[in-house]
Amino acid sequence: MAKQFTVDTKHQVELADITAQVRSIVHESDVEEGSCIIFVPHTTCGVTINENADPDVKADMIRELNKMVPFEDGYAHAEGNSAAHIKASLMGFSVTVPLVKGEMVLGTWQGIYLYEGDGPRTRRVIVQIQ
Repeated sequence: MAKQFTVDTKHQVELADITAQVRSIVHESDVEEGSCIIFVPHTTCGVTINENADPDVKADMIRELNKMVPFEDGYAHAEGNSAAHIKASLMGFSVTVPLVKGEMVLGTWQGIYLYEGDGPRTRRVIVQIQ
């Protein structure tokens, strides 16, 4: 089973919590044991799992990514968004979460995030349940 939803990002760079949307799709599937693959079909955004209790973690992640890969650094790509491409590749374009007893197996503090690197935009998220 595969479903998709969209996320309207509001900033050039952000981490948008998509845990609730993915959890809803998992519950609709009625799959008790298996896996959930979350994929973003974009080259300037990614998906990751990290802490979702303290919003400072998101701010810290964005700040450090911007330090590692600055927006302006003499990139050759004509569109001017090379930093977003690089950061998205560092994040990755998919994550897999195990399903046990019909629930995603995430740690106590973990959430699923769409990483936006070239927003604001409307992004597609594809969720496949196996």
